Amino acid sequence: MSDAEDFPPVNPAQDGEPIIRPQPAAAAGWSAVRSSLSYTWSQAGVGRGRALLRLNQTDGFDCPGCAWPDPQRRAVTEFCENGARAMADEATQRRVGPSFFATYSLDELLQRSDQWLNAQGRLTHPMYRAPGTNHYQPISWDKAFETIATTLNGLESPHQAVFYTSGRTSNEAAFLYQAFVRMFGTNNLPDCSNLCHESSGYGLSESIGIGKGTVSLEDFSKASVIVVIGQNPGTNHPRMLSALQEAKLGGAKIISINPLEEVGLTRFKHPQRLIDMVGRGTALADLHLPVRVGGDYALLCAIQKSLLEREAKAPATVLSEDFIEHRTQGFEEFKAFLATLDMDRLLADAGVSASDIEMASELLARSSGTIVCWAMGITQHHNGVANVQAIVNLLLMGGHFGRPGAGACPVRGHSNVQGDRTVGIWEKLPPWGDVLGRKLQFSPPQETGFDVVGAIEAMQAGRTGVLVAMGGNFLSASPDTERVAAGLRQQRLTVYVSTKLNRSHLVPGAAGLILPCLGRSDQDVQPGGKQFVTVENSMGIVSRSQGSLPPPSDQLLSEPRIVARMAEATLKDSTVDWTDLADDYDRIRDLISSVVPGFEDYNQQVRGSHGFSLPNPVHAGQFPLPGGRARFHVHELPDLQLARGRFWLTTLRSHDQFNTTIYTANDRYRGVYGHRWVVLMSEEDMVSLDLEPLAKVEIVSHYHGVQRRLSGFSAVPYGIPRGNVACYFPEANPLIPWDSFAVGSRTPTSKRVEVSIRGTSIGS
Repeated sequence: MSDAEDFPPVNPAQDGEPIIRPQPAAAAGWSAVRSSLSYTWSQAGVGRGRALLRLNQTDGFDCPGCAWPDPQRRAVTEFCENGARAMADEATQRRVGPSFFATYSLDELLQRSDQWLNAQGRLTHPMYRAPGTNHYQPISWDKAFETIATTLNGLESPHQAVFYTSGRTSNEAAFLYQAFVRMFGTNNLPDCSNLCHESSGYGLSESIGIGKGTVSLEDFSKASVIVVIGQNPGTNHPRMLSALQEAKLGGAKIISINPLEEVGLTRFKHPQRLIDMVGRGTALADLHLPVRVGGDYALLCAIQKSLLEREAKAPATVLSEDFIEHRTQGFEEFKAFLATLDMDRLLADAGVSASDIEMASELLARSSGTIVCWAMGITQHHNGVANVQAIVNLLLMGGHFGRPGAGACPVRGHSNVQGDRTVGIWEKLPPWGDVLGRKLQFSPPQETGFDVVGAIEAMQAGRTGVLVAMGGNFLSASPDTERVAAGLRQQRLTVYVSTKLNRSHLVPGAAGLILPCLGRSDQDVQPGGKQFVTVENSMGIVSRSQGSLPPPSDQLLSEPRIVARMAEATLKDSTVDWTDLADDYDRIRDLISSVVPGFEDYNQQVRGSHGFSLPNPVHAGQFPLPGGRARFHVHELPDLQLARGRFWLTTLRSHDQFNTTIYTANDRYRGVYGHRWVVLMSEEDMVSLDLEPLAKVEIVSHYHGVQRRLSGFSAVPYGIPRGNVACYFPEANPLIPWDSFAVGSRTPTSKRVEVSIRGTSIGS
């Protein structure tokens, strides 16, 4: 290929204009059924499409989409619209093999959209891009593993290798992977949690002693108030709507807090309830607070001040005084901090009215059990950890831990991102790391490795030589896309273990490998017989996943087998019998059982009908912190002031995508069709910039004196607070600075980026 300045664009702009239509009145319903079936039959056909009936079943396979838990009593169709798409996408009849790569050069593929790349089908053969060439070519598995081992062992230090993990990876593959990486000599294990919920784990661990959620699915039907903040379940976690509907029909009140009023929290038509399908469905949110981008912390503080005022007027009726006195610490400092805050400043930062705050605090003051749910709208801010800890403060005030229908609920967006962390995918040595070392007879590295931000910095600075990615789309998922691409091109070797083609494959290092693996729906047969893998959902339940479809190629290997062969080829002095472990996954689970707390009798427990729950002391009312007390935390308010003509940009997903996988260019729930290069703006802001609807604009982000630019966007009038704009992820990722991240967790600030916008039409 040519010099760097001649590379095609990493993120090609989309031609044409979007079509804007009215938003639907309710989520799901007949439109979701039609969309699910249409996509399934077009991709997988009738035969392979029948695998839908095994999706999320106890004897079937776990959805490769979100990590929402399965109910114990499951419907025959225990999946949502996006889950059906994810299954059909994996079960597709289309194939990407050697002839495809012979036809298309990397330069040509870089010009294609993410939707087009994904639509080409399943990868069928291991492929190799040799240095100086513009095409991938077939390579044998033996030669591929030899190439990996030679390059890794040729590095000056193990710390020059980066090993990324996607949340799709099973517990078995992830555990083997982290063991291999640590035996190789590094903790460079960035993962997709670094990009999404790292702020949740960091903030919760400091506040309540555990970095996971504290509720069960059953708690939703027992809750009095459910707060959904910084989350759009209708698109990102559609099966959650069923739990919200059940809670609402049981008398719960629902508060929605988000800059955009999303259809999924307005009204829901359950596809399995005839009365919903022929009627208007169920109205969900009792109160919607249209918070400004970045105003979540101010809004939560305003609610907390209001609750304290109510308590002062009617002592012992609002706060849980006994709980606060005996189960928490730091309340007096927290109370004093709130007293210093000016309510007018809080309301201005939050962008809501005093009456909005009073309505929310009234509902919360009367609540016997409150659950707060959140996602990346809370975590991907400079003060993401502060946001999470403000949520915990709110729950602590009412004693909403260790009781039915109450607790913290960070909703994970990938099917096993939480499980991967549990079994050791972490840039820090886990607490059980030394046990792992004794078991496998090696000395684990103690130094903290690279998270995603650290890996990006090291790659572009020339301090790394190899990237191995176990699933995912590292390039598109990361911030500052062009900088990440430049870093990838400096690597000696990039290795992607994948099921389908994505943009990361098109920006290899000097040499590049694509290793095709089995998917969740594929049957996995090893010398030990038919295998299953396990995953952990958002609520800490570990369950089986066993595919049933014939694999799309006899050249595919399972992820555990790929890891085992990498380790076997690279670690010549290892005493571990990697082949034996990959032959029968029960042996991997026995190894996990002997190392990772909570997995005792793993093989026996996971064979139960519904899997098993990992220990969660906070759900049981115990805080594993010094003195057994949870902690109130205080943080300064973020500065949300903007120069004239600037906006806060937030990124979001469309309804027809899963993470970086784009199924179609439509976003039915927001009424945007045929185009993803759009910027959603308030009508008032468009008028102030003299922009007509669908006007072409350039967006420029500003951070520490550096400007990043993207052209080709269409301005779309939308219901979003003034001064705020929204664009789709990953198209807007080139605007997000790699070095702007949350304090403590280092999660990129994808939900609050300072930008300016100008029209690019003639005469603008």
